[in-house]
Amino acid sequence: MLKTEKTVPHQPVLLDKVLQALNVHSKGFYIDCTFGRGGHTKAILKHLGSEGRVLALDQDPEAVLSALQSTDERFSIVHSDFAQLSEYVQKQGWMGKVKGILLDLGVSSPQIDTPNRGFSFIHEGPLDMRMNPNSTETVAQWLSKATADEIAIVLKNYGEERHARRIARSIVIAREQGELKTTLQLAQIVATAQPPPRPGVRLKHPATRTFQALRIFINQELDQLQKILPQVLDILAPGGRLVVISFHSLEDRIVKRFIRDCVRGDDFPKGLPITVDALNVTLRSMGKPIRPNEAEIEENPRARSAIMRVAERI
Repeated sequence: MLKTEKTVPHQPVLLDKVLQALNVHSKGFYIDCTFGRGGHTKAILKHLGSEGRVLALDQDPEAVLSALQSTDERFSIVHSDFAQLSEYVQKQGWMGKVKGILLDLGVSSPQIDTPNRGFSFIHEGPLDMRMNPNSTETVAQWLSKATADEIAIVLKNYGEERHARRIARSIVIAREQGELKTTLQLAQIVATAQPPPRPGVRLKHPATRTFQALRIFINQELDQLQKILPQVLDILAPGGRLVVISFHSLEDRIVKRFIRDCVRGDDFPKGLPITVDALNVTLRSMGKPIRPNEAEIEENPRARSAIMRVAERI
């Protein structure tokens, strides 16, 4: 039996754990790099005094429009992807003064549940998948010209799809026959291209990895993540926290390695007499990765794959 998506109200993932991890100070400056519908931001603002501030970013104009309904003078938002974070922090005069940075990666529930955004494999809609509908090309536009090899590489690298080549060939055939225009058409092509599941085995929807891969690729999500992480070192104040929520292994691997390298410091040859201060250690890992408990997953099924890592600026 295949698992299918379930429409759920937007709920901020790991909300209580995020607030604990950020260690919110009433006068602190905080940044929510992925505003979405503002669940995390609103919770942070409740813990701030009159001198505290939150700066949010989001590349989705609908999220920004939602944020602009706020009349809280302690809050401001920028319509931008988070790879440009340092630029906006400098404009605020916050470099080296920020107490916490939150990255809640992935897709928000409103994006998934809006068919014309093209993120879902259970809603009929155009093959779009752009976080910012005003930038880059759509998935449909890219698939209309990509070779089978190029499609297979994307599915393998960004979706870790075992049947990438079979799916890619099927996509090209369907495209040539004019049968690749909507999300449900793509989902069916992917499902048909894969071997049938063993009887009685409960699996994810067969299009899950393909849709993930195409979304990550078209929005350059991993590139943006790799660009923002080094920036946080100059933005955070000593003792400031970096909190990252990932939803698949590709994102989490990047975050894990970044924190590990910052905890280790500079890489010197073995045997070289180096003091601890000379290692240039920049972050301290704050415990083990955190996952949602069963109660949260039951209430919000989309939280099931979330994993949160926390580090503190030294």
